[in-house]
Amino acid sequence: MGQVAQGRYSADTGADGTVLFLIGMRINRWWQVWRWLPVAVAMPRMLIELLRNPSLGLVGKPRTLVSGRVVLVWQYWESFEKLAAYSRASDRAHLPAWRSFNRKVRDNGSVGIFHETIVLSDDSVETVYGNMPTFGLACVTGAVPAARRGQTAKARLTGSDDVQPPVEPY
Repeated sequence: MGQVAQGRYSADTGADGTVLFLIGMRINRWWQVWRWLPVAVAMPRMLIELLRNPSLGLVGKPRTLVSGRVVLVWQYWESFEKLAAYSRASDRAHLPAWRSFNRKVRDNGSVGIFHETIVLSDDSVETVYGNMPTFGLACVTGAVPAARRGQTAKARLTGSDDVQPPVEPY
C-alpha cells in the first residue's frame, strides 16, 4: 500500500472473470503444534512460488489476516482456470501439500482448512474506497473516480443512478 488517494474511488472492474480466492486454516487444537505447523508453513511456500511466477495466474499481492485461531489469505487470480490448474499441477507446491494434509491430518480434527472461490464480474461487484491507498480489487484491476461508476452502491452494481445518495459524495 502506498500513498492515500484523496476522495472516493472505485475498482475498475472491466476485467470480467477475475477470481477472488479466500483460503485459510483454523487451528482447532493449538497444543498439537506438530499437526498444524506443517499446514501453516505450506502456504508461504506456495505464495512465494506464485509471486515469483506471475504466469501461474495470481494477480497482485495477497493479503493475510489473522484472527484468533484463523489465518485467512485473500488472493486475486486472473481466472478460475489458472487457479484450478495451479491447484492440480504436480510440479508446483500446492498438490504435494494437499496430498500431505490428506495423509496426515485430514480427519483428526487438529486443524481445519477452507477456501472460497468467487468469480467476479461487472454485474456482481461493487466497490468504493474513501481516502485510502489503492486497496483490494482496485490493486488488481485499477482504480477510477467513484463518480465514473456511480455515486451509490446500486449505481455501481446496476448502472442505474435513479437514487440520490443519502450522504453528499466527496
